[in-house]
Amino acid sequence: MFEAFRRGTPAEVWQALVLEAAERAGHPLDEAQESHLVFVLLRYQNYAALLSHVHGVDWMEALSRVGSARADALRDVGDRCLLVAGLFPGLAERRRVTVDYFIDIGRSAYHGVAGATRQAYAALYEQLARSYRELVATLNAMRMLSKMPEGMRVVQ
Repeated sequence: MFEAFRRGTPAEVWQALVLEAAERAGHPLDEAQESHLVFVLLRYQNYAALLSHVHGVDWMEALSRVGSARADALRDVGDRCLLVAGLFPGLAERRRVTVDYFIDIGRSAYHGVAGATRQAYAALYEQLARSYRELVATLNAMRMLSKMPEGMRVVQ
């Protein structure tokens, strides 16, 4: 697994990091949760504006949309809040809110996706909403992994 940290496709690198972080966080992920986190990380890996969003406003704007535009906008809000809460918790302090603010908005956004999509996606997003804190904990563990000196990382 450690070799994937050094080389491999971006998906392989993110997957290896997600798996190790989930193990360290004590929250093993099922295949749907793991895949979702990997795809979110891939989707936003080069998104420079992530930290400039006003997530509460984005959430309210997403709620004003209809149909698939609503579901897509809510998914985006949920995904971005997930990344901020897990990887950039210091942003909450700088904005004078708690990490729970991002978790609550993200979870609500995923519930909204579940209500606005087909049954298969609805079940997935309900599951993601229920496990939102575990997903945040996994990303937080990933953030901590990146701070550890390489010689201190557990290699299996």
